[in-house]
Amino acid sequence: MNYEKAVFSRCDLVSMLAFAQKGAGHQNIHIKNHGRVDKINSRVDNQEKRITEDRKEGDLFKKKAVADRNDLRRVNTEKQNMRKDNHGHLTKATERRLNRQLNQNSKNIGN
Repeated sequence: MNYEKAVFSRCDLVSMLAFAQKGAGHQNIHIKNHGRVDKINSRVDNQEKRITEDRKEGDLFKKKAVADRNDLRRVNTEKQNMRKDNHGHLTKATERRLNRQLNQNSKNIGN
């Protein structure tokens, strides 16, 4: 077996394993007008606008703005992972958890 065939075989194996883990019926699910998701997205957008406005007005230092945006990014990532776990949906429990995190972020913006 030459090197090129060995590399191809490994790539083949990796893609087969990835396919086997996802399964043939795996699809990315996007649900439009999903109430809980829309509410969370709206809150994240509003907090992002507050950070931007405070930064423009000089009420917020760059380092604090970066930290606040990182907190929002973490919440967004967690939201995406929760949706993946629940076939594109947010349950009431996951919505409450995200809202608690966003409440804390809201209090911390500019402080």
